[in-house]
Formats: sequence, structure tokens, C-alpha cells
Amino acid sequence: MTKKFLILLSFLTVWSILTILALTWGTRFDWPDAVHVDYGFPLVWCTNTLSTIVGAVNLWIVDVSALILNLILWLGIMLSITSVLLYFFSKKASNDQKC
Repeated sequence: MTKKFLILLSFLTVWSILTILALTWGTRFDWPDAVHVDYGFPLVWCTNTLSTIVGAVNLWIVDVSALILNLILWLGIMLSITSVLLYFFSKKASNDQKC
């Protein structure tokens, strides 16, 4: 395997892990009358309400449009950086062949 391929593969692996973490990261909020966990970064796409002032509850609220926007953001950035890396790798390879 070439060094360029390993750099690209390691970037894609790390970015995929970061995307999964960003989508599944939960932040717990303990309010006096409610406890809930929000999932997603930068947009909250899911909220799990654990308890309210009335008592325990297990309510999930999912916003699919926020999930799609998060995926577009994270995967769009990954695609852009991958395209830039491939452009510079191919440019360097073509310069090496001219010499």
C-alpha cells in the first residue's frame, strides 16, 4: 500500500468515527421539573425525556430533518476534504512523472 492510500484511509476512518460520535453524543439536562437527554451535534436530532414533575416517563422525540442536516454537514465536510486530498495527491503524482 502506498503512503497516500494510508493517509486517505486513516482520515476516512477517523472522520467516520467522529461522525458517529457527533450523532450519538448525549447531553443530559437535569432541570427541576424534567430530566432529558439530547442527542446530536451541532443539531439536536433526538430528545429522550426521562422524567417530568409528574413522574418517570420514557418519551423519545426524533427530528428526522435535523438528523439529515447533521449527516449532510458531516459527510459533506468529509467529501470536501477527501476531494482536496485526492486533488493534491494527483497533482503531486503528475509533477513527479514530469521530472
